Amino acid sequence: MKIIEAHGARIPSIGLGTYTLEGQTCVDMVARAIEAGYRHIDTARMYGNETEVGEGIRRSGIDRSELFVTTKIWWTDITEPLLVPTARKAVEALGIGPVDLLLIHWPNHEVALEESIDALNEAAEQGLTRHIGVANFTSAMVDEASAMSSRPLVCNQVEYHPFLSQEDVLAACRRNEMAMIAYSPIGQGGEVLGHPVVREAAEHHGKSPAQIVLRWEIEQDMVGAIPRTSNPQRLRENLEIFDFALTEAEHAAITDLTRRRARLVDPSFAPHWDRA
Repeated sequence: MKIIEAHGARIPSIGLGTYTLEGQTCVDMVARAIEAGYRHIDTARMYGNETEVGEGIRRSGIDRSELFVTTKIWWTDITEPLLVPTARKAVEALGIGPVDLLLIHWPNHEVALEESIDALNEAAEQGLTRHIGVANFTSAMVDEASAMSSRPLVCNQVEYHPFLSQEDVLAACRRNEMAMIAYSPIGQGGEVLGHPVVREAAEHHGKSPAQIVLRWEIEQDMVGAIPRTSNPQRLRENLEIFDFALTEAEHAAITDLTRRRARLVDPSFAPHWDRA
């Protein structure tokens, strides 16, 4: 497993995304993922499944120190009065001690960035998390937040796949020695995975199209991915990407697809995105 090192955080480059996983299905998938070799588990307050994620971790029997667990605070709760209490509820729901990474899930244009970053730092000061970071931040916001944070920000979690360039955001992350963790890393699946460029690479390497896309992501410096699946068979498949490498031509051809800029996640409260 490739490890991304960012300001003392050691982030496994492939993690399990748990969005939409609920109840016993969530418990089972988290436990199975850990059994399959996952060491990075991602959840969020908004997902409503932190209790089940924690139960899955406990059921796995793995030592807590071997895992990297991330949770996120929703954009409505990132004010100074709300962020720390909300983070405490998240940690209590998980029931596995401090998280490894606490993120601001989305920026809030009605809350001063300095206020939310200060509150994020306070959560770390109170021992709720080992590291802090952000999600869905633009390149300018990454630079600004990094400059004002008393602790280093180790991650910006963003939508990233072969149909969406994040060139400017990735450059900002690298400037600030932060990881860029991709959610929706294979887009919505069908069109990305069916593209001739991806399918030809899959045939060449004897891999699935999803494995090709995940390999393309983790081959990039400081980039990781958190594919979400409810299919136990896909768990191992998503990890079996470390035994081959794309050719330079294959990697470049997939990167060229990102010029489509086909964003999937764009809620009304989203920031003004980078063009690239």
